[in-house]
Amino acid sequence: MNDQQQPYDPYYPQPQIIGYDEYGQPVYQQQQQPQQGYGYDPYAQQQQYQEPQQYQGQQSPSYQERQQAPQQPHYDPYGQQGYAYPSYDTGQQWAAQPEAAAPAAPAVPPVAPAAPVAAPPGVPGQRPASESPAAERPAPARPAGDDDREYRTEQFSFIEEPDEDSEDVIDWLKFTESRSERREEARRRGRNRIVALVVVLVLAVVGGVGYLWSAGMLPGASTEEQKGGTATGPQKRDTIVVHLHDTTGGGTSTVLLVNNATTRQGTSVLLPNSVVVADGEGAATTLGKSVEDDGSSGTREAIGNLLGAPITGTWRLDTPYLDTLVDLVSGIETDTDTEVPDPKKGADPLVRKGEKQSLNGRAAVAYATYRAPGEAETKQLQRFGQVMYAVLRKISDDPRSATVTVESLTQIFDPSLSEKDLGAALAKLAEHAKVGDYKTALLPVGQDGALTEGASDSVVKDILGGKVTAPEAGDVPRVSIRDGSGKKATEAARIVLINGGYAFVGGGEADTQEKSQVVYADDLQKATAAEVAKTLGLPDGSVTKGKPSGAAAVTVVLGRDYKVPGAR
Repeated sequence: MNDQQQPYDPYYPQPQIIGYDEYGQPVYQQQQQPQQGYGYDPYAQQQQYQEPQQYQGQQSPSYQERQQAPQQPHYDPYGQQGYAYPSYDTGQQWAAQPEAAAPAAPAVPPVAPAAPVAAPPGVPGQRPASESPAAERPAPARPAGDDDREYRTEQFSFIEEPDEDSEDVIDWLKFTESRSERREEARRRGRNRIVALVVVLVLAVVGGVGYLWSAGMLPGASTEEQKGGTATGPQKRDTIVVHLHDTTGGGTSTVLLVNNATTRQGTSVLLPNSVVVADGEGAATTLGKSVEDDGSSGTREAIGNLLGAPITGTWRLDTPYLDTLVDLVSGIETDTDTEVPDPKKGADPLVRKGEKQSLNGRAAVAYATYRAPGEAETKQLQRFGQVMYAVLRKISDDPRSATVTVESLTQIFDPSLSEKDLGAALAKLAEHAKVGDYKTALLPVGQDGALTEGASDSVVKDILGGKVTAPEAGDVPRVSIRDGSGKKATEAARIVLINGGYAFVGGGEADTQEKSQVVYADDLQKATAAEVAKTLGLPDGSVTKGKPSGAAAVTVVLGRDYKVPGAR
């Protein structure tokens, strides 16, 4: 049940019903009313009045009488009289329980409490407003000296706040403004430093690019020189020799795979089997015969001596392994210049002539080894070069992936070139082949097997980097022979030179001439040329400066004045 004199408080002590009167209404236990020693306090809890005994036996007013009772607003301690708060009186009040440490509130003049409004019908414990004890109870007397406890108006005066023009505010505004200016100044200095740094970096980059451009060291700065393989200065090259062994038809084909890391250019140099090289004993032999007789190590050394270029290693590629390699890269595509028939009668050709022909492993081997009747050796060699270029375009340019492909061949490799080294070399060549920075060149060789004029510049020097250098301690000078004596004296002169401690790097025929010549190119080789002339029994006047053939340090051109040893 709600107390009609103050809002419902869930913590307010509830009355205890001790019985019911003759009208059936509850009778509550009477509570002791606390004594008040001061004036009316609107913040204090409402005191409970005692249930008068005269209520028992009195007749409750009718509903109409309760409705006709005048309704008066609650007392508003703040003076807001414009709004009336209705109140319902149940006719009962509960004893107020004192609260701990209640805040003090300003005292106000006592006002007589308003008459309670009659409650709606049907609410138990109601009685007429005229008989309410609250209306009959006089206001408590104010004790002496109560004026000293009242709050006066001057006690509520607020501290005057300083206006915007006070000194403290002005000082704060000045401090804030100066701090903002310092921050803005710091930002300006930071921006100036950044601009200056950017300018310095731009100037450094422009200067560096200009220097690299002028020095020819900038990638792509000189496309004609770098892509053409004619860049000046020292260049880094890696060269491996590949020997294709035809296990079915017999014979071999040799190609050099050159990776020029400086010019980012890859090249396949085709070596005809007819080129003359020196065997292990210094005797003249052909490249094809050297591969069969001297094996990979002796042939690799002979090629290096002939061309004056170091060879990194040898890859012997038998035709069954080439078949497997092409299938591992999912076939190749190349332009074919001839039709290759199938050995089986009535079967379709293994390879058809045309552009962009797709070849599997078997067809690739057939095309790389095919030589039509009456064709020159170089035609078949060029087909082998096409197949190698197409394979490089399909191999991964990642060294690890390329190595996995090489390992999948399950072949035994030459000790000079391991699987890992070969995979890394093929990956670098594949990188050039995929972007078109790859070409194929044929080593120019005459009918006698000797390098032709111009071979030294176009292939040996530009592609392979072969050149004649001053012999170091222990090096054997390389000497080539061209026979213009008309006496077939090449073999006799070769034996004399080998016995004299020189390396024979090739021979060939020349136009007949009267006087012999010993030609050297570098002044550092002049003394070597004089020793060669003495060994062959030629006069000192035969030594002359010129252009030796190939990568030989000295070239001897035999004339009619040369006396063949043992000849009459």
